[in-house]
Amino acid sequence: MPMLGLGTWENTDPDACANAVQTALEMGYRHIDTAQIYGNEEDVGAGIAAADVDREDIFLATKVWINELGHDDVIESTNESLDKLGVDYVDLLYVHWPARAYDPAETLSAFDELVERGLTKRVGISNFEPEQVREAVERSDAGIFANQIELHPLLQQDELREVCAEEGVEIVAYSPLARGTVFDVDVLSDIADKHGVSEAQVSLAWLREKGVTAIPKATSEAHIRDNWESLALDLDDEDIDAIDAIEQVDRRVDPDFAPW
Repeated sequence: MPMLGLGTWENTDPDACANAVQTALEMGYRHIDTAQIYGNEEDVGAGIAAADVDREDIFLATKVWINELGHDDVIESTNESLDKLGVDYVDLLYVHWPARAYDPAETLSAFDELVERGLTKRVGISNFEPEQVREAVERSDAGIFANQIELHPLLQQDELREVCAEEGVEIVAYSPLARGTVFDVDVLSDIADKHGVSEAQVSLAWLREKGVTAIPKATSEAHIRDNWESLALDLDDEDIDAIDAIEQVDRRVDPDFAPW
């Protein structure tokens, strides 16, 4: 799984979404993330089709919404997602939240079936807390590849990262820029000034140093490029320690059905 991807949450303008995906892929991105609830799978698919990049070279992920987590609904809605995306399979399919129709045994057995049928290559979970991660790992025959969670310098999720490491589950960070809040953090601004880069690049480089894949959302070519250039930034130990010491807890995504 590529360490940096393009997120598409809230990118609901069809042309802007398709153009962002095409721009990112032709810039070098190979990881694209969407979800059923985003309402843009068709637009993401249009961007993939327009890009001069082979499908086999793209790591494509989508997520099954909380109302579609019964066994048959998982199967049916995933087939609909594939039709919208214009692909035969996704590389990673997530349980979007452990909420509403989610039942560990029933839901994950459907995901196992999708792996067996070749409709997804990997099973993912999203917004799962430590005990839910452990239970999903125990229930899944195909194995849990990744847990996608809100993660950034202002929400460092130490315990959850430790549990995922223990269970062999990769971490994918959504809202890795804390929905823009990282630009207002003095520690990050000082490090950005030191390296002559943006606070966004500092945050993304910190996540990479932690072994976390980040999927920042962006629509403009300038922001897509700025995030991409974070791959060239190497933070030193002093930088990492300074970011690790940030004690602020700023959760930006907190729906009423969240498990915490």
